[in-house]
Amino acid sequence: MSEEQADRMIENVIGQIGIPVGVATNFVVNGREVLVPMATEEPSVVAAASNIARMARELGGITTTTSEPLMQAQIQLLDIADPHGARARLIESADEILALANAQDPKLVEIGGGARDIRVRILPRSEGGSHVVVHLIVDVADAMGANAVNTMAEAVAPRLAELAGGRPLLRILTNLADLRLVRARLAIPPGALGGGQVVDDMLAGAMLAVDDPYRAATHNKGIMNGISAVVLATGNDTRAVEAGAHSYAARDGQYRALSRFERDESGSLVATLELPMAVGLVGGATKTHPAARAAVEITEVKSAAELGEIVCAVGLAQNVAAVRALAAEGIQRGHMGLHARNVAIGAGATASEVDAVASALVADGRVRADIAEGIIGELRAER
Repeated sequence: MSEEQADRMIENVIGQIGIPVGVATNFVVNGREVLVPMATEEPSVVAAASNIARMARELGGITTTTSEPLMQAQIQLLDIADPHGARARLIESADEILALANAQDPKLVEIGGGARDIRVRILPRSEGGSHVVVHLIVDVADAMGANAVNTMAEAVAPRLAELAGGRPLLRILTNLADLRLVRARLAIPPGALGGGQVVDDMLAGAMLAVDDPYRAATHNKGIMNGISAVVLATGNDTRAVEAGAHSYAARDGQYRALSRFERDESGSLVATLELPMAVGLVGGATKTHPAARAAVEITEVKSAAELGEIVCAVGLAQNVAAVRALAAEGIQRGHMGLHARNVAIGAGATASEVDAVASALVADGRVRADIAEGIIGELRAER
């Protein structure tokens, strides 16, 4: 990216930070071979996801589905004397509100999107009384949708307040995009994973993440290792997707695993993942960042929904890889080989020394910078 391009994206630009972009291989998603770009600084993520994708091929790869691209804006209304009466008046005027919203973005309406519905929520306030919040539901087509729904929310807020007999305050989208869900499923024979006992242990470990928020946090972080890498590579909003995922994980009042692990009648592991997925192909960095455009081209997707499904598939594969590593061998065994290379580089190893230093670190079992420095010194002394 040029300095000029960067300066158009954000303010006060002083430079850029490079993140490695790898390509996850072996993915078959809904019967189609897919190459998936992943931008991440974390070792083993690309390799682990690719390995599980390879295992899943035997039973058909990864299947995905997605709901409509519906985003929601929230309009907070204050000073309402009769919240339930206001709710009734607002619902009665839904057609008027939707028409006003759609007038803000005729292009979106032209391609089949636009405002679809309103919902009015009355919530108890912690300090007494009630919150009145209107949700404006918008089909954003192939966009992430933030700009479209925020513009509509700003436009309809005064009329909503007039109908409700109050005043508007907050007018912005919610990142809990629970009407824009994506789902992925894969199955892997027990033999590919290391046997029936490994599957048993994977099921037990995954269930802990359902019941215990401490384990769920790390379980879901592993899912996001895959998801955020693809979201970042394609120029989408990693923070929006992460906020949606984590809030969805706590939708019943307790933070839980986003994925579920089961065994089917043949003994195979079946893993499923469902979460909000607000990604787009139009607007934002996806169109303006040259690397993001190239990443999208690699995937050969034709719609934002298809991109979201691939993102979810990678998240599920990464999750299965992490749980398998924990159940079968411990997370460090597979991770340390790649981590050792980074430690070697950080300790000053040259390109010709990195492999030897990394191998010595793994053999030693202490993958630390001070040990790496000692190994480098020994190698150079032998020359």
